[in-house]
This record gives sequence, C-alpha cells and structure tokens, in this order.
Amino acid sequence: VTPKAFLLLNPPWSTNFKNDRVTLTCRDSLSPAQGDISWYYNDHLLDNKFEEIQIHKTGYYKCKTRRSSPSDPVHVDFLSDKLIIQAPHPVFEGDDVTLRCQGREETSETVLYKNEKKISKSSKSTFTLNSVSRDNDKYYCTTSQKNFWGITKTETSKPLTIQVQELFPHPVLTARPSQPIEGRPVTLKCETWLPPQRSYIQLQFCFFREDQALGSGWSSSPELNLPTIWSEDSGSYWCQAETVTHLVRKRSLRSQIRVQRVPVSDVNLEIQPPEGQLIEGENLLLICSVAKGTGTVTFSWHREGTVRILGTKTQRSLSAELQILTVKERDAGRYYCAADNIHGPILSKLIRVTLRISRPVLTLRAPGAQAVVGDVMELHCEAQRGSPPILYRFYHEDVSLGSSSVPSGRAFFNLSLTAEHSGNYSCEADNGLGVQLSDRVTLSVTGPSSNKITLIAEGITAGLLSILGLAATAALVCYFRTQRNSGGLSTTGTPSYSPREFREPSRTSNTDPQEPSYSEPSDPMELQPVYSNVDLGENNLVYSQIWSIKDKKENSANSPKKHWEDKLKKAHLDDSPGLAINQDTDLEDAAENYENVPRAFSAIDH
Repeated sequence: VTPKAFLLLNPPWSTNFKNDRVTLTCRDSLSPAQGDISWYYNDHLLDNKFEEIQIHKTGYYKCKTRRSSPSDPVHVDFLSDKLIIQAPHPVFEGDDVTLRCQGREETSETVLYKNEKKISKSSKSTFTLNSVSRDNDKYYCTTSQKNFWGITKTETSKPLTIQVQELFPHPVLTARPSQPIEGRPVTLKCETWLPPQRSYIQLQFCFFREDQALGSGWSSSPELNLPTIWSEDSGSYWCQAETVTHLVRKRSLRSQIRVQRVPVSDVNLEIQPPEGQLIEGENLLLICSVAKGTGTVTFSWHREGTVRILGTKTQRSLSAELQILTVKERDAGRYYCAADNIHGPILSKLIRVTLRISRPVLTLRAPGAQAVVGDVMELHCEAQRGSPPILYRFYHEDVSLGSSSVPSGRAFFNLSLTAEHSGNYSCEADNGLGVQLSDRVTLSVTGPSSNKITLIAEGITAGLLSILGLAATAALVCYFRTQRNSGGLSTTGTPSYSPREFREPSRTSNTDPQEPSYSEPSDPMELQPVYSNVDLGENNLVYSQIWSIKDKKENSANSPKKHWEDKLKKAHLDDSPGLAINQDTDLEDAAENYENVPRAFSAIDH
C-alpha cells in the first residue's frame, strides 16, 4: 500500500473563530514532500502546488504528494459563535487529548459534557481526555458568568466530534508459502504500519490457530516462523497487534491455511545383515523407507505367503525399523514393507531372506572303541542350521573323499579302513550361500584285531597242509606207475570220465568238523583215478581236486583204505615250492594215466 500523505495544522485546532487564519502543510513519509502537491477542498482540486497553503473557509481539506496516496480529510471549522470547543489535530487512537473551551469573553466556570453528560467542571478552560478512541463521541462545553446586575449568563458551544485517526490499520495475516507443504517450514506475518507522526510507538504481535496462541505468545516481531507444519495443522489462523501500553489492540481477519500433504513414493525395504543372509539364531533388521512423503506415515512389514502382519509403526518420519529376534528356519522367505500417509499404501519390492549354513559338525563312527584296519567307518557331517538343500563334502588331509546333497538332516560317508587312513578328517557344508568348514577330527588306525590274527593263522595252517597234500600227490603218482608196470591197470588207454559220469562220494555227519568222513563206494572199481583242472580264474592260478582209491585186490589190513579230499587250493605256480615235483621221466609216465576234465562248478564253490 502506498503510504498516505498527512496534514499539519498551525495553529493545531480544527475549530477556529471566524476571520482566523490556519496554515496547512502537506507531508508524506519521506518528509519534506518533494515535487508537485495536489490540494483538495471538499474533493475539488485547488490551483495550488505548494507544500503549504493558508485557509479561512470551513470545509474538508486533503492533499497528495507524488510519492503518496491522498491524506485523510481534515474538517476545519471557522465559526462566528461566542464560545467554541477546540480539539487539536492530528489525534490518534490511544492519545491523550486536551480540549479547550474558548470564548470571546472571560468566564468564571467551565463545564465539559460528553454525549449530553457532564463529565468535568473547572475554573479553567482546558480539559484532558485519556486514551481517546474512534467512537464518534460528541463533546461540548458551557461557561457561566455574572453580569453587572448579578445575573448569571451561560454560553454553550456547538458539539465537537474529535477527529481521531487510526493509529494503525487492522493487521493482515499472510503465510509464506501461501500453500505450505507438510513437513516443511512456514512463516506467518502480521502486517500493519504506523503513521509517520507516530512512528515512535512500539507494537507487539501474537498469532493464533483457531483459539490457541502459537509460539511463545506476544512478541515484538511481526513474524512467526513455524519450523514444520503438518496436515493436522490446517485450519483458521489470525493475529493481533497492539501497543505495548495495551491501549490500542486490533486483530486480523481469519485466514484458512490448508497444508498440502505429499503422498509417499519409492518405498524401499533394506535388510541387515546385507543381502538377507544370516545364520539361525541371529537377529534380522528390516528397514522400511520412502523417498518422498509428508506427515504421519504408517509403516508395516510382511512376509510373502502369510496373512499376519509382522509389525506396524506410525510416526512422522521417512523411515522406520523392525527387528526380528533370533530368527528360525521358518523365518526364511521373501519380505516386503508398505507405507501409507492416508493416500493409500505403497508396497516395496520383495527381498529374500535366507539362512546361511551354520558350521557343520563331523563325527567318526567305527565298530569298536579303536579304529582297526579292515573296519568300516562311518563319517557323519551335519549343519544344524541352514536353508536346504545342503551339499556336504568329506576330506582326508584336504583330499576329497566324496560328496552328498541332502534336502535336510545330515550326510554320511562309509570308508573301509587301511593303515593309510590315519590322519585328519573334515567336512564342509554349502547351500549356495557360502561354504562352512567343520573342525578337523584326527583318526588313528591300528593293526588287525585278535580275531583277524586268528583267521590269518588259520590261513597259514591251511597253506602248510596244502603243501603236504602236494607231497602226497607226488607219492600217489609213483604208485600208479608201479601198478601199470605190474599189470594192475590196462595200458591200452587212459581212463577218463565226464563230469556227468563222475559222482562225488556222499558225506556223512561227523562229530569232528575238521575230520570229514565218507561212505564206502558201492563198487570200488568204478571209482577210478580222476584228476581235473578247473578253469583258471587268473593267470598262473590252478584249482585242482583229486580222488584216489586203492585196488580192492590189495590187502586192506596192510594198506588201509585212504579217502581224502584236497580242498580247493589257490597258489601261484611260480611261487609255490610245493609244486616243484620231481620232473623225471617216471613222473611224466605216471601223468599219462590222467586227463584234464572240465568242472561243472566253480572253484570258489569248493
């Protein structure tokens, strides 16, 4: 608003006697006024451009400078009455005013009236009014004086309305910005101004929302800064301005301020530990945040596939946290969060939470308390925690023994022990989220047990008996040669039998398992010598079964019948000295009485 010009009167009275002269001076806030001055009398422009003019006519006067708006009109009276009441000009709200009751003759007593009511009586002609207001009250005065004849003569002035100017206009409340955004600062200003003639007066201000004072109450500053404003702060705002003497107080009109709320956007879920990989028993921290959004935001956390809400928080913040203590395997899955500030929930992307493998435990299990050569040992590897499936690997001195993938539980590996299997064993577990290695377990493998020593001793004994059997075979070969030379056997051919023609003597039970007994053949002559070599299982190996029956013509008393079976013998021809039989011509001749026949059963069956 362009500041108004204002008028100064000299003398300062707005009511004067007829034929008095009053000088008017036009001023503005940048007094003295410069340039052309416009003067108006009863709204008619006068032909006068000077800063001062002299008047003597009753009427309304105002002026205007090049830098101001027109002044308020001032009514100046020039009266021909005997008694007048005078008020100074200018007078502002809250001013103390001195009224003067002025007559052309001396008076003895003066009375002041306000709105027909006597308010003061004095022997003097002046009265003081405290803190006047713009209420359009009417004042007049009376004087009394006795004449020569002793008669009291009373004079009454015309009523006077004091021209009280506004000390300051009603304030206007403004907000910057005019449409504040929620969560941001806003500045309220209570705007008014004092006239140049009263620029020294101090004002104070107070701001209100509805009927609640804001800030610290009254302040000398016409501005109030609100650091943050929320949507619930929307409403009716107004302010008051008053003089520090509290004599003049004015309030602004109410202004509706609507706080703009920004919807949430770009909702993001962050997980700690990073990438959502943790071991069962650890704590999981879910952080939900929004890039934009104002006001009170409600955050909620969810796991895919479940209806139950994991947790909610409502706060004036762009982020919130939810901690899940001591996670279990069932807590693995995909998580998301939602944020809502009344405009509807906005969801984040899904983030997977997986359980990394815990450190596996390796256990070794042998049949006995001590691992012995020949034992079958079980290696068990188990990770107590981790998302399946899990791949287990077994190591001996950091050399891989094998692996196994299981959907859950533990894995095992069987190992037939030798002396070389002593050393350190370990295992590792991997579910694709990182490999975990077990502690090392040391194994010491000792020699065979006492039972195994017994079996070995029995094997050595059987080997010695086999050697003795070979010696007996050599003697038998010599016997058959003697019989042929003496005519006991036909020399026309070598007797031979097919496997079908050959029948194994039947076995009868015997109380001694190591001394098998056999039944007597029905026809001793039918059981001729049979020597058969079975199919070789390996190079340089031979499997033999020999049956020998004495001729019945011989004296049984002198030569008891012998019936024996040489169990299957497995020996290396080039290593067994028992096979080094005399290779003379007699042995070669005796061998002509035998034939190699195929066996219908395998050597291992015998």
